[in-house]
Amino acid sequence: MPRHAPLRPSRSRAPSAGRPALGRALLAGLALALLLAGCASQPRQPYQPHPVFPAPPDPPRFVFERSLRSSEDLSPPGTLDRLRRFAVGGPAEVVGLVKPYGVAARPGRVYVTDTVQRAVVLFDLERGRVRLLGTEGPGALAKPIGITLGPGGEVYVADAEARRVRVYDADGHHLRDIGGAELLRRPVGVALSPDGGTLYVVDVGGVDNRDHRVQVFDARSGRHLRTIGTRGTAPGQFNLPLQADTAPDGTLYVVDGGNFRVQAFSPQGRFLRAFGELGRYPGQFARPKGIAVDPAGRVYVVDAAFGNFQIFDPQGRLLLFIGQRGSSGGPAVYMLPAGIDVDRRGWIYVVDQFFRKVDVYRPVHPETAVTERPSSQASKAASSRGRAKR
Repeated sequence: MPRHAPLRPSRSRAPSAGRPALGRALLAGLALALLLAGCASQPRQPYQPHPVFPAPPDPPRFVFERSLRSSEDLSPPGTLDRLRRFAVGGPAEVVGLVKPYGVAARPGRVYVTDTVQRAVVLFDLERGRVRLLGTEGPGALAKPIGITLGPGGEVYVADAEARRVRVYDADGHHLRDIGGAELLRRPVGVALSPDGGTLYVVDVGGVDNRDHRVQVFDARSGRHLRTIGTRGTAPGQFNLPLQADTAPDGTLYVVDGGNFRVQAFSPQGRFLRAFGELGRYPGQFARPKGIAVDPAGRVYVVDAAFGNFQIFDPQGRLLLFIGQRGSSGGPAVYMLPAGIDVDRRGWIYVVDQFFRKVDVYRPVHPETAVTERPSSQASKAASSRGRAKR
């Protein structure tokens, strides 16, 4: 907007008493003009349907719903907000993601760990606001990575630098800590048993030690119960484990990043099976990161190298994959995907660190979102993988 010299009263006569009223009228007129401009009909944009997955000819199973980046995604500034900024000066405060990693969600709320902000970013969808949790007091976070939610709404956060799990209520009030330096070297992932009574903490250890394991605690008392695994390549051993989640039947699934596989354990820690291998085809892994299990027991695994997440049945058979690596940052396009979660409705939440976003997908038909029959894309990938091995 061009700047004009301020109006000054004429030197030959005193200012009129009616000028303040005139100024108010002019300001009111400006406000009305802005409102009318905002309400004026805009050229109709062509309808852009939300992407569906998988692509035809398969029947759609998931629809891209939205991306979450900041408070502006929940309440974008309207005409009144722009007028208010013009009147008082300065930008409005925007709360959003800087370097997100883990995600945990329930209907209406999405919790995202942010390692740069040293906080959990809460997207409160019902109230249309975003705020930071765990930034001060005895529950202040140092390097939050993994996150999960308890059946009562409790928030469990793996703090790699503090070497403990911080526990908060649903609104971010610190309740207690679990673990400590004597039991955890570098906790990066957390998962709860279906009843919320047992806490599994993934301890990635480091390149110079053998503390690559899952530590098991009583989620309420914090008492250490057992240790699952040590460093190695044999079944039940780990090389840089990263994230974990539990199935409705209590099976524990752990991303074994350095061994390029997912391992499954009984609730007592007994090795059950493993799936995955190093490779460049769907169904294989190149850089597995986050993991989630849906209410039907299907396993979702993020791969940062592929820029996607793959969906497997409980035995490790590939059913579907969604996403691709790219630089646009659009729906289902990823550069550094990390955490993933599936809520009780079957909605999927995927974090991308590079694009600072959480992509949200909803099932087309919740009761049959992912059938036990692989999509045609998964079947073709399996055929290609088989030919490559011959």
